[in-house]
Amino acid sequence: MEDKIFGRNPVAEALKSGRAVEKILVRKGRIDGSLIPIIKKAKAAGIIVQETDARRLDELSGDRNHQGVIAYVSEYEYASAADILKIAYDKGEAPFVVICDKITDPHNLGAILRTANCAGVHGVIIPKRGSAGLNAAAVKTAAGAAEYTPVARVTNISSTIAELKKAGLWICAADMDGESLYKSDLKGPLAIVIGSEGEGISRLVRENCDFAVSIPMAGEINSLNASVAAGVIIYEALRQRTNN
Repeated sequence: MEDKIFGRNPVAEALKSGRAVEKILVRKGRIDGSLIPIIKKAKAAGIIVQETDARRLDELSGDRNHQGVIAYVSEYEYASAADILKIAYDKGEAPFVVICDKITDPHNLGAILRTANCAGVHGVIIPKRGSAGLNAAAVKTAAGAAEYTPVARVTNISSTIAELKKAGLWICAADMDGESLYKSDLKGPLAIVIGSEGEGISRLVRENCDFAVSIPMAGEINSLNASVAAGVIIYEALRQRTNN
């Protein structure tokens, strides 16, 4: 089974990472800039490159910003929570994990994955049901991070949290009722739970977290987009881990 990814950076990173690419479609008559090395690398690897018109690319991408290139790639291979922990242990680092509790917007998921990669998070965990998966929109928003930061898709978030606790991780919930982010200890083995865009973290998942943190609000609006909130918390954790 194949997936499609679109956009110059995601396709370039897929080629760079060694992901199995079956075929690449490029816009006819518009081979320029960063498309040139993409095509050269694809042809050198024996990958089929076909030129097609812009209308066909629009149809295949659902009228999203494909930047003149779409790649047919092997279906994304999700990791397991154990795989993510092993990556941390192999690096000799305390596990640093992000858990997305029913993030339904693929752009938010992609943005969280991109931030996670930039901050050195070892992996992201999402539920199999009621959540966005790594579709083309999420992969494009992740800007290549999907090729490097593993994503585990689990049946039950609460059960996975229990497994992470057994492995020694502290579970931190992003919650408006939590302690100020900047007064909280985010060092050591840590999993940060980010809730859905509208409802936040589900009750059962929240009850299984060890503590909660909130982001101070100084303006008239008292909430942030899920991916922005994730970025703020992830980078505060990185700051504390780096200075530890």
